[in-house]
Amino acid sequence: MYTYILRRLALIPLTLLGIIAINFAIVQIAPGGPVEQLLAQLKGTAVSATSRVGGGEGVEAGRSRTGQQNASGNGAYRGAQGLDPVFVAELNRQFGFDQPAYIRFGRMIGDYLTFDLGNSYFRDRPVLDLVLDKLPVSISLGVWSTLLIYLISIPLGIAKAVRDGSRFDVLSSAAVIVGYAIPAFLFAILLVIVFAGGRYLDWFPLRGLVSDNWAELSWPARIVDYFWHLALPVTAMVIGGFASLTMLTKNSFLDEINKQYVMTARAKGLNERQVLYGHVFRNAMLLVIAGFPGTLVGMLFTGSLLIEVIFSLDGLGLLGFEAVIKRDYPVMFGTLYVFSLIGLLLNLVNDLTYHWVDPRIDFATRQG
Repeated sequence: MYTYILRRLALIPLTLLGIIAINFAIVQIAPGGPVEQLLAQLKGTAVSATSRVGGGEGVEAGRSRTGQQNASGNGAYRGAQGLDPVFVAELNRQFGFDQPAYIRFGRMIGDYLTFDLGNSYFRDRPVLDLVLDKLPVSISLGVWSTLLIYLISIPLGIAKAVRDGSRFDVLSSAAVIVGYAIPAFLFAILLVIVFAGGRYLDWFPLRGLVSDNWAELSWPARIVDYFWHLALPVTAMVIGGFASLTMLTKNSFLDEINKQYVMTARAKGLNERQVLYGHVFRNAMLLVIAGFPGTLVGMLFTGSLLIEVIFSLDGLGLLGFEAVIKRDYPVMFGTLYVFSLIGLLLNLVNDLTYHWVDPRIDFATRQG
């Protein structure tokens, strides 16, 4: 098994290289770019443009600290009629787009090997610092939401399977259907209206992960304040995410309960609890565990985007989305690099969890 782990770890850099290369190639042919964004903001006024290009804390100052020219993108601006071509060429040089694509790509990959993600074009900060600043929000939302989803969905799915067709199964299915049909962000809006001062009650805060005076609080008060801020966004994500896992758990257990080995176990005199948790549980949980990395990654990043916007939580999902809109290529590729790395590591954890749940599954014996 240790050989398999080492082999998977060795494949992670190659997989990351492929992911970054494909996205880099797509960016080269995509319309728009940071130069166009900057010129659109300047509205064709060369005076303010010169002040931003020339130095200080503008684009050049941010790039000069970490070699921002390493970031990728197609910076050739074709709609700059009426602007001084020398000025546009200087912009392309400062963004690094005067170099061929393969040079920019090679330089970027070289920097990524040392986890140097460059500087943001428009935030004038190192991308790594931005990621580290936003990561606690995304981790908090993703980990707690995923944990609660599994703690709710697995017992509920097992109970529905054991009581298939009963009144409990029918009533709980109604709640599952509601959770499946209504998006998480609609639940979030409802929670804001009812509990966060939108119209009725004002019990929960609406902004930030902690209060402004968090550093002045005692540790017990800090923990309470932290979960107080997370209560509504995590609730919205759990309501929107538990339905699919509940039905997956139920169907997986029903499929196993109806198999021949369960009838044999019952015929040997085992009670229902021994049959369920001694035989059915291990086999049925394999399919449920298979979806854990995808659930966690989705909750960490994509699933939390609108939740972050609604509750004013500045996390990685919002950071990556804004980077795409603004064509902030260093942030785009930096967040993609972090997302991909976390996803690959979670996939490895997924395989190890398979082996832990059922030792008969040994990935180390597979060839290739």
